[in-house]
Amino acid sequence: MASSRPGAGRHRIAPVTIWAFDATPDELNAMSSGSLVATLGIEVTEITEHSLRGRMPVDARTTQPAGVLHGGASVALAETLASWAGYLAVDRTRFHVVGQEINANHIRPVSPGSWVHAEVTPAAIGRRSHVWEVRITNDDGKLVCISRCTLAVIEMASSYTSEDRRAS
Repeated sequence: MASSRPGAGRHRIAPVTIWAFDATPDELNAMSSGSLVATLGIEVTEITEHSLRGRMPVDARTTQPAGVLHGGASVALAETLASWAGYLAVDRTRFHVVGQEINANHIRPVSPGSWVHAEVTPAAIGRRSHVWEVRITNDDGKLVCISRCTLAVIEMASSYTSEDRRAS
């Protein structure tokens, strides 16, 4: 039997997010200036309620002598996004995240002149460690690499900051 109350049956549930604070891709990309992240052309492109997305160009900076995407560049992309995800998932005034372990399976090559796209999602978010899964795809959406990154959560204020505020 249908309810006669106005709005009955229309419950709005506020979205639940895994992030401890709000940030924009532009803010994260600005903090990457002057680092390996910027050197490789890695960009954060989107922050969703449960994932973070980014991309990296396949060009002279990220290819191996055989002329295809270097596996180490894929690992750098994976650890970058996992680290940003960990940073966003903790209270940065009390905690800092650092890479503890990373593995990667390289599935297919990617030629220069294109981009690889990555999405990081949590496998486990604990008080002292996080495990993040990173799926890297080519421009056609085909899987290029899958990686898992474990981060240690250290009790100290995060030291992520902009280039001009980093110690020389």
